[in-house]
Amino acid sequence: MNECAPQKSWFARNWGWAVPVGGCLVIIVLFFVFLGSVIFGVNELMTGSDPYKEGLATAQQDEYVISILGEPIETDGIMQGELSYKNNQGKANISIPIKGPKGEAKLYVEGTKLNDEWTYSEMYVIISETDEQIDLLGYKKD
Repeated sequence: MNECAPQKSWFARNWGWAVPVGGCLVIIVLFFVFLGSVIFGVNELMTGSDPYKEGLATAQQDEYVISILGEPIETDGIMQGELSYKNNQGKANISIPIKGPKGEAKLYVEGTKLNDEWTYSEMYVIISETDEQIDLLGYKKD
């Protein structure tokens, strides 16, 4: 008599290593999803801030910056720096990579917030190619 014993399924034969490996993969995927959502959330908070918006708008309207970078001027990467708010007071010290059709630069914004009003002590653009510094609050420096 030649009877075939039913063969175990793949999972029944390999569960000893498949369950731990699968569990580890799930944990790794969840970690990266969490990390991505944190980075995305922080980036959204920072790009929605008044210093970010006002600095970018000022650079986009400055004729000298437009003549060097061209139009349109847009962001070119992830903003860096710090923003803090506490009890109607705030502080900003950020740098924003920007670009235009003719070149790239970094926009720097530094200011304080008191009673819901931002006051900027520094707002300038440094052109990547020449290291020229353009003050957006009033005067230009090389």
